[in-house]
Amino acid sequence: MKVLVTGGAGFIGSHVCDSLLEHGHDVHVIDDLSGGYREQVPKGATLHEMDIRDDRVRELWAEHRFELMYHLAAQMDVRRSVSDPRYDADVNVGGLLNLMEAGRENGLKKVIFSSSGGAIYGEPEFAPQTEEHPLQPLSPYGITKLCSEKYLFFYEDTHGIEYVALRYGNVYGPRQNPHGEAGVVAIFCERMLDGKQPVINGDGRQTRDYVHVRDVVAANIAALDYRGSGIFNVGTSVETDVVLLFETLRDELAPEMPTEYGPGKPGEQRRSVLSYERTKQSLNWHPSRDVREGLVETARWFRDRKTQG
Repeated sequence: MKVLVTGGAGFIGSHVCDSLLEHGHDVHVIDDLSGGYREQVPKGATLHEMDIRDDRVRELWAEHRFELMYHLAAQMDVRRSVSDPRYDADVNVGGLLNLMEAGRENGLKKVIFSSSGGAIYGEPEFAPQTEEHPLQPLSPYGITKLCSEKYLFFYEDTHGIEYVALRYGNVYGPRQNPHGEAGVVAIFCERMLDGKQPVINGDGRQTRDYVHVRDVVAANIAALDYRGSGIFNVGTSVETDVVLLFETLRDELAPEMPTEYGPGKPGEQRRSVLSYERTKQSLNWHPSRDVREGLVETARWFRDRKTQG
């Protein structure tokens, strides 16, 4: 199948491209390289360096007539979404609509969309949070992810384009960018390896559902065979607090480093944890990596990369 992967030079997207190529698909990537890296696009995939809002997207689709799109490209920085919600919406909603209109006109059959569990649900009213949990996004970023899901429903209802929205937990693993919108795992690894003290915000007991990137890729591949449309959580149903995360990475990378606390971030969500029961039943998917093992593996990847240059 001819597949378009937006954001395919990035952290999750490049891993998705690897797996699609292993499954024999013809993979094309759209990425403006603002957060991804050319060298992360795997050999065998064709890179088209452009913004998802670019008018050239329609020309590209008319030429290649992609049947399937994995949509991972996004403005991912929650803080930037708060300070500049108009830009956030322009990229995340406007970019999606540009892609969908191009696809609608040129043979698109299905979209697999990278959504967000933590950003869409907000503070848990019950845990683990299922797909039926009230939707209370606390940031413009979360709002654009929810808005995108609603637009995908429109395109299915009106134009017959199927979609699967995957609501991720906090994704971590090899290739995560420790700069910009990076998650705490990548930031802590980079600082420890540079001999700089990571700071834990607040008491460090705020929790997230950390899911390994390879498990996320497995969910994306499982969604390829799903018939119809649906929304599915991709998480572990395990809450991990920042103190445990810090200690696990510290023990691997910088055993002598002390624990340092700083002020809490105003408005930071206290808890996030996702149920994957529906995903297990419908996509035959479940997480395979224990969070401690995954964190150690990730820490070693960052150390090896630093050692190699």
